[in-house]
Amino acid sequence: MHPNNPMPYTSKIINDPVFGFIKIPRGLLYDLVCHPVVQRLTRIRQLGLSSVVYPGAQHTRFQHSLGAFHLMSEAIRELTAKGNFIFDSEAEAVEAAILLHDVGHGPFSHVLEDTLARGIAHEEISLMLMERINREMNGQLSLAIRIFQDQYPKRFLHQLVSGQLDMDRLDYLRRDSFYTGVSEGNIGSARIIKMLDVKDDRLVVEAKGIYSIENFLTARRLMYWQVYLHKTSVAYEQLLVSTLRRAKQLADGGDTRLFASPALHFFLYNDVDATRFRTDPDALDNFLLLDDNDIWTALKVWTRHPDKVLSTLSEGMVNRKLFKVEVSAKPFPEERREELLRHISSTLDIPTEDARYFLATPDIESNMYNPADDSIEILYGDGTTRSIADASDMFDIALLSRKAKKYFLCYARF
Repeated sequence: MHPNNPMPYTSKIINDPVFGFIKIPRGLLYDLVCHPVVQRLTRIRQLGLSSVVYPGAQHTRFQHSLGAFHLMSEAIRELTAKGNFIFDSEAEAVEAAILLHDVGHGPFSHVLEDTLARGIAHEEISLMLMERINREMNGQLSLAIRIFQDQYPKRFLHQLVSGQLDMDRLDYLRRDSFYTGVSEGNIGSARIIKMLDVKDDRLVVEAKGIYSIENFLTARRLMYWQVYLHKTSVAYEQLLVSTLRRAKQLADGGDTRLFASPALHFFLYNDVDATRFRTDPDALDNFLLLDDNDIWTALKVWTRHPDKVLSTLSEGMVNRKLFKVEVSAKPFPEERREELLRHISSTLDIPTEDARYFLATPDIESNMYNPADDSIEILYGDGTTRSIADASDMFDIALLSRKAKKYFLCYARF
């Protein structure tokens, strides 16, 4: 402690390119930011493989978690200023919950859920990790966990963590827009937070904020089809899924020449599903050691693997030889797929069964607003509320609620 400054620092300041200075108070929240489980997120990209389309999208899940935490602090301050009573312990707990909401993500999260860690969603892993940290910290996260699970009486606190207008969405739309350069996603998060209030234990938005909400819903739709579900990103993701599935098949067949870090080795040579995660502490321990670097290092080495399928797929990942993509509103005919398989099989001189690794036909469904899930309520001056679907006169919310489905045909070009 400096002799001229007898008071210890009460907070740390981090400079964020999106929101400016983010203040993290000393104590529980600062300890969480420094915790290895949270620091691991600095080695996992927020947008996975989207940098193949948007080279600027290099930001991490750690940056997103800090941004969501910052917005949560702002939201709590705003709600309190409007006379909603929130204890300091509740404010700290909801901030801890949003800081930890993404710790269950692995590298290329959804790819991992489809290949090496099947049948368990990242939300469940997040909860397991929160419970583990809670034991380490002698119960300091018990309230945060109750809020995270929507088991706390003040339901609006959970809505701030997970709902139609949660701080997670308000950060990632703004942040992903900033780093990709897709300006359509640039929502007015500060304006939306200023318009938040609580009525009957539910989050509501003041009527004068209705245009910000319409902009938010439109931006979200645009960001999904333009960034998150961009056809080239989908193709790159399918290439990685095929590569990891082939590696897993070789491991299951007893191939001992597969290079992998100890953590990746565990997932390749063991069948890890939801039950294994819940019953075997080794699964969670190894999961915590996995990040983007494990996958990329393995892919680089696999380009020299004697198995032609694995080496060709890995080289595609490393040297950006992507699958070609076609998109349709209807499923692709079986004859087209069979024709492509024959072509791949003869070109690479591999069996048709192996050619299937070079062809994928995912279908993707997305809707931007789900009224049944968590409708956005608009609060009027006379104290009445209406859902955004009824209150909006700008566009048809029914259109945003409708699921849009697209069929993709991804295949190797030779």
